[in-house]
Amino acid sequence: MIDPPANLPLFFLQRFNLGLLVLYPVAWWAPLARAGFMPLFGGNEISILTGVAALWQTDIVLCAIVVLFAIIAPYAKTLALALLHFDYLPRRYLPVIGYLGKLSMADVFLIAFYVVIVKGVGVGYVEIAWGLYFFTALVLISLGLAWASERMGKG
Repeated sequence: MIDPPANLPLFFLQRFNLGLLVLYPVAWWAPLARAGFMPLFGGNEISILTGVAALWQTDIVLCAIVVLFAIIAPYAKTLALALLHFDYLPRRYLPVIGYLGKLSMADVFLIAFYVVIVKGVGVGYVEIAWGLYFFTALVLISLGLAWASERMGKG
């Protein structure tokens, strides 16, 4: 019989956090919504990456801001938290992880996206797709892992 790890809560935090590193890129490709007759998206499924691609065509500066705050910062925070969990990153970097968490706007992006869906875009239609629920779950799990890590003194 295999003995359980000495620190079972940390063991689960590590595994869930590593799972986020794999699942975030899936969520970036997942369809958040289907839009029809919208000038920016032209009736396509909208994912985070198609949204970034559409922004690239219309506003490169805004595209860079979205990529930095909605993709790079959350992923870097999750990676840094994983390194901390496995003791590859010293605790003195906790403030840096805190700043990455503040820069990470995945949850803000998600809320803004919900507001756009609820209020409507004025032209055409928007239909929610499975990726929005998936991305929402990842954001909530990430927030929970960061909170649990802080409570354990590991994040």
